[in-house]
Amino acid sequence: MKKWIALCMAGAVSSLYAQDKGVLTGSLESNNIYYVDDSKLGNSAANPDDHFGSNSYLKLDYMKGKFSAGIQLEGFLPALQGYEYATYNNGKRTLLGSKYISWQDDNFSFRVGDIFEQYGSGLVFRSYEDHTLGFNNSIEGVRGAYNYKNWVEVSALYGRPRLYLDYAESAVRGGNLNVSLGSILGWKEVAFDLGGSYVNRYEALMDDPDFVDRLTTNNLDMYSARASMGWKGLDARVEYVSKGKDFPNAVAAEMVDGKAILAELGYSYKNFSALGTFRKLEQMSTMLSLKGAGTGNVLNYLPSLTRQYTYMLANLNPYQVQAEGETAAQVDVYYSIRNKENRYNYWNLHANFSTAYSDAKITGESRLLWRDMNVDVEHQWNKQWKTSALVSVQEWSPEHGANDKTYASNIFVLDNTYKFNKKMSLRAELQYLYSQDYEKDWMGVLLEFGMAPRWSFSVSDMYNHGSSDIHYYNVSASYAYKATRIQLVYGRNRAGYVCSGGVCRWTPAYTGANLTITSSF
Repeated sequence: MKKWIALCMAGAVSSLYAQDKGVLTGSLESNNIYYVDDSKLGNSAANPDDHFGSNSYLKLDYMKGKFSAGIQLEGFLPALQGYEYATYNNGKRTLLGSKYISWQDDNFSFRVGDIFEQYGSGLVFRSYEDHTLGFNNSIEGVRGAYNYKNWVEVSALYGRPRLYLDYAESAVRGGNLNVSLGSILGWKEVAFDLGGSYVNRYEALMDDPDFVDRLTTNNLDMYSARASMGWKGLDARVEYVSKGKDFPNAVAAEMVDGKAILAELGYSYKNFSALGTFRKLEQMSTMLSLKGAGTGNVLNYLPSLTRQYTYMLANLNPYQVQAEGETAAQVDVYYSIRNKENRYNYWNLHANFSTAYSDAKITGESRLLWRDMNVDVEHQWNKQWKTSALVSVQEWSPEHGANDKTYASNIFVLDNTYKFNKKMSLRAELQYLYSQDYEKDWMGVLLEFGMAPRWSFSVSDMYNHGSSDIHYYNVSASYAYKATRIQLVYGRNRAGYVCSGGVCRWTPAYTGANLTITSSF
């Protein structure tokens, strides 16, 4: 397949460039860290022998009419500490990370190369890339799709999944169907859609000595059915997934069935909106390859149903999804109070609640895994001054529900932004975390000075005065010119989870200088 894909791409690209000029776009992202010794962090801190790590991506896309093509060059020299790329080939490698050629008109589309796709909410299948996580599980193969008047959309794909810096020995095939019944029936005010998906993972391991006594089939079949409705300010969605026999993890003794259900209900009217989400997972950890490992070895998308914070202390201990068995729910409520006479005088009110419980079949009884109750208020006082305040009460299980033990944290944040003029602004954050558990009390502070559109400077510190007595400080400066941004950061960073979109990876503690360059054209 690999040779066939390469030949198809080469022929198509030659044909494209033989025609009139099209549009070439590109982007560059380079993240580089120089690690320094820091006795405060102990022996567990990241400090490679050469004191250096670099993750870089150069992406080029060409478009001409109905055709497009692209490549992404990747360099890990070596990979940054905390990225699972670093465990492969000593983390040092340059490669053609992705490539594709595609054709699309009003009804048909066809793509050869690396494919990014999602079926439904992603419970059954999602292939995507996230540089923050060091994550890329694209499917190298072929994809075709047909769309009729936006009434019916059907697609199918086949290929092999990428696993870190190489490709897995497994094969993935799938199909997806969406039907807009509301459009077909001519409903003007009501949107009603039905959909379904099928995904198969095949990996010939029946004769593999590591699996010969455990594996009962080379095939994993997964199905999903979903429905969604929208009427005025009301939106509802439900999805059900059935998963065939699979290993819940790489060392499991036997294969088990899995299933999942997701339900959402939302309502919005003028300045008010609310969204409630419920999800139940049973054995939904789905690996790209049974011979793979790590957070990047995943075929589906299981983000945590929790609020995604940007504040340092509120995001100190983010929740990790328990795919083997979890019942979770989240509720978001927003309300805005606007002054009709002065647009610079308003209130934004937000309340959020999330919780997750373990499956009794996994932990013996259903126990609390996570709970977060939070409220934040934003007030624009005038044209120059805006204040935000947050209170979050978090509780989580350090043993993932194996017993009744939980830790609790109370987080308080005060965030002020003052604009001196159209270009200069100062933002100040004061944070405090109170806890009698784990690492106990923390304090946090951040000062950020911006001179738009070019410069930005910041200093921050997280101080764990409750146990370790360690300051996690950072000093940064950034410069932007048109579509290019350069940022330099020096500081000490705590070990913990780095999250993006509710999916997290573990990163070790380190002290060092971080140079990040992003550019597009």
